Amino acid sequence: MRFPGEIIWLILWAVCVSEERCLKSEITIENGFFSESELAYPLNNKTQYQCKSGYVTPDGTTSGSVTCLENGWSPQPTCIKSCDMPGLENAKIRSNSQLFKVNDTLDYECLDGFESRDGRAGSIVCGNNGWSHTPECYEIECKVPEVEENLIADPRKDKYRVGDVLRFSCRSRLKRVGPDSVQCYHFGWSPNLPTCKEQTKQCAPPPQLLNGKVKETQKEIYEHNDLVEYVCNTRFLMKGFKKIQCVDGQWTDLPMCIATDELEKCKYSLTRKEAQPLGKTIYDHNQKISYKCREGIKPKHSTCINGRWNPDLSCTEVSTQSCPPPPQIPNAQNMATTVNYQDGEKVSVVCQDNYIIQGAEEIVCQDGSWQSIPRCAEKLGCPQPPPIEHGTIKSSEFSEGIKETLKPKHYPHGSKLSYTCEDGFRISEKEEITCEVGKWSSLPLCVGLPCAPPEYVVPHSLPLHKSDTYQDGEEIVYKCEEGFGTNGSASIKCLGGKWSHPPECIKTDCFGLPDFGIAIPIGRKKDSYRSEEKVTYICPNNYQLDGPNFIQCIKSQWIGKPICKDISCENPPKVENAIILDEKPRYLPGETARYECTEPFELFGEVEVTCLDGYWSQPPQCAEPSGKCVSPPSIDNGDITSFPLAVYAPGSSVQYKCLDFYVLQGPRTVTCRNGKWSTPPKCLEPCRLSAEMMRRQNIRFRWTHDTKMHYSATGDVIEFDCLRGYRRKTPAHTFRAICQDGKLLYPECG
Repeated sequence: MRFPGEIIWLILWAVCVSEERCLKSEITIENGFFSESELAYPLNNKTQYQCKSGYVTPDGTTSGSVTCLENGWSPQPTCIKSCDMPGLENAKIRSNSQLFKVNDTLDYECLDGFESRDGRAGSIVCGNNGWSHTPECYEIECKVPEVEENLIADPRKDKYRVGDVLRFSCRSRLKRVGPDSVQCYHFGWSPNLPTCKEQTKQCAPPPQLLNGKVKETQKEIYEHNDLVEYVCNTRFLMKGFKKIQCVDGQWTDLPMCIATDELEKCKYSLTRKEAQPLGKTIYDHNQKISYKCREGIKPKHSTCINGRWNPDLSCTEVSTQSCPPPPQIPNAQNMATTVNYQDGEKVSVVCQDNYIIQGAEEIVCQDGSWQSIPRCAEKLGCPQPPPIEHGTIKSSEFSEGIKETLKPKHYPHGSKLSYTCEDGFRISEKEEITCEVGKWSSLPLCVGLPCAPPEYVVPHSLPLHKSDTYQDGEEIVYKCEEGFGTNGSASIKCLGGKWSHPPECIKTDCFGLPDFGIAIPIGRKKDSYRSEEKVTYICPNNYQLDGPNFIQCIKSQWIGKPICKDISCENPPKVENAIILDEKPRYLPGETARYECTEPFELFGEVEVTCLDGYWSQPPQCAEPSGKCVSPPSIDNGDITSFPLAVYAPGSSVQYKCLDFYVLQGPRTVTCRNGKWSTPPKCLEPCRLSAEMMRRQNIRFRWTHDTKMHYSATGDVIEFDCLRGYRRKTPAHTFRAICQDGKLLYPECG
């Protein structure tokens, strides 16, 4: 009979296989879900899980994996809050990441011609509710310049944007002194506007240039607007404008010739199809060439300047429109000149001492305006850099060999610091940081080393899963045997290659029942009770439990304290000018006592009081009939806090309260005197914030993007901001509006 044997073997095999499987139902993924459909997985197999939108794994990815091990799944899947790459208008991002975890910072920079309220650059922080704010880069405009009477400006517009060029001419018989055009930049108009004069002065011979010379033969006298070109000596590189100009008896500023160790040569890169080939392909610094394009008639010229042609070699059609004189960039070396430049020409920019160039070192004349305008940023120092978790500053050019307390609190631009990690941690990125214009470069991280399996055994417990190695931050959870519970944490954590303190499994039974006075336990008493076991208590008649009606055994201690409270009432409250009929020393819950006023007094209120779980209901008053009040006056959007009576005795008081969002103005309490109530309070109206009105004014709430109808109480301050693309038209203080009795003055943006 082999058939039954085969069935038994298959059953045993199925049981063995089933014991070596992990079920998805054994694990919960907070803010995530399994991305595969299988319900169970064999030993050592992996399954993928996916984080919900707005969450990532600790590695910063949207998905991860867990492995089926002998004692369950490992590691525990985790999805933490994240922020997606924001969509920014008129700005560029300084990051290669696409996902950001909470507290991550994202730096951004506005495009040329745009700036934010904080300047050209800024940063936003990823928080639990998303990004700290949405950066808004607004288009920069130049003010309409004030032009003198005899100067003609073209074109005349109401608004000038970055890159716009304004050209000038003088009225008849007048001479222009200064540039014939200026350009709008992020810092304003440059160069300064010209003037018009009837007579202009001549210039003496041009000044000498250190390490350079005038290119052509000099004259004794130079007329207004005459140009002189300079060249640098061999192994010197020109910074600034190669030409100066005679302007009303004064020469514009000289360029500089800066020494350089090795001046690069230039390659002639045009092909035969594009231009007439020259005799060689490599040219020295300062060497000039002339070439002809295939379809052109006039020869073109260019000069080799330290490995680059100026202007660039090209046979494509270029604009014949010249550029205004180059701008005087703030904090750059003096660049004042009135000379125009042709399309393709370049000018080097040199920043002043203690300033560093940000952007291209050359500006280029293109299509009638200057492009790629850099900035000269101050070489600001940096404060003491922040500490990193599990790491310390190792060394610096300022702190080597100095105690931590003596390290400088301020570091100059260009300072470098190195970090080192504690034992059990390794540096994750470049260990060195640099101070750059007031900010430290990105800080490194100290990443914990993995842990080997723990060597110790926790008595009376079993780990829920085992592995050959554990990553930093991974936990092992222990389960105590029946009758034992953990004293403290039930898990250990791998941190920097070491395990945290192991848990302790202690006996958790409770012995005997505590005494709670007249409280009576239900059920048969036992010598011992298991952990988490409960015992219920009841109270005798006329007593009521104050608190829980049970106690629970938790780790060998009883938790809970049932107290039986007397809910009968003692003597009823005394009422002046009244007697209590058939008074008793004690009353049970629900029993009443009746009052009767002595002559000539009259009873106001309820004639009886009731015993309510240990206390009496509100007693009446016995007062003279004269001076009583009818119901208290009603107020708009408010009411009294007590049940209204038909008649109130002299001296009675009531309190008022307002509806939600209404604010009480005046005394909350009013009193009956001589048959009249004192003046009641008012309820001041809230402000209804209209989404339609906000759209009309081009504004939004500053701290929230919610557009629903909002109510604000009188005295509340509501902060507004302009919608994207709009600027403030009303003063800054109007953007902090105050609600006053239902009235609110909205600011305006345009």
